[in-house]
Amino acid sequence: MRNLILVRHGKSSWKEASVADIDRPLNKRGKRDAPFMGKRLREMRIKPDLIISSPAKRARKTAEMIAGELDFAAREIAIRDAVYRAGAGGLIDLVNAVGDHQACVILVGHNPDLTDLANRLADQPIEDIPTCGIISLKFPVTSWKKVVEGSGKVAFIDFPKKHSLPPVCSSPQQ
Repeated sequence: MRNLILVRHGKSSWKEASVADIDRPLNKRGKRDAPFMGKRLREMRIKPDLIISSPAKRARKTAEMIAGELDFAAREIAIRDAVYRAGAGGLIDLVNAVGDHQACVILVGHNPDLTDLANRLADQPIEDIPTCGIISLKFPVTSWKKVVEGSGKVAFIDFPKKHSLPPVCSSPQQ
């Protein structure tokens, strides 16, 4: 059995328009939600063998915060350029290349690619993976090479707005 957990990065800041897309940081809500969702994964006893992240700052920070909640060393996160705007086909190629000794993989990336990937792999339609949203897909295969379109079963979907989180306060400078 293979478990692929798709995580859309936390809410990012658009405060500075001159910042390149790849360098956009998380905003306060993103910084609140990422560790919360990591705790949710920990409560579900998720133990990733591998975390793969986009090189975009907001995705890397989301991956690091989730990893911290799962006792997964941040230095072990695999940063892959292909996750940044690779398209669903490129992400499938990335998943197919994962080593078979790794049964549980977390992939932290971006929309629309993650939602497109979920829709190509899952047994049910996924309308949208919201910011910091998580979808777990299970595949009844022994090799990542056998993960193909329509072969995944949705195990769970979770996202911050399903929970009553305290509001994020903004300072006048934000």
